[in-house]
Amino acid sequence: MSKVEDSLLSDRAIEYLEALIPELAAGATHAAYVRALAAGHTVLKVEGSNVVASCAEGQQVIASIKPRRKVPVGEVIKVRRLNLDI
Repeated sequence: MSKVEDSLLSDRAIEYLEALIPELAAGATHAAYVRALAAGHTVLKVEGSNVVASCAEGQQVIASIKPRRKVPVGEVIKVRRLNLDI
């Protein structure tokens, strides 16, 4: 039978690597955005309260949006959890 090997990374090293994930994800998302524009595709994104279509030629506001629920500063809201066990 095979024996489970001990982890080659310390807890500190794992925490350091996990802390890099948000920065790597942001970089990958931006790179995908730039590649899509370079390939001639249109990319939709939200800027402020507008849905904006970006393409190689420029940007165009597609629609205006509003928040689904306006919450005053300091108000506590209850978040409903969904059961996703399928």
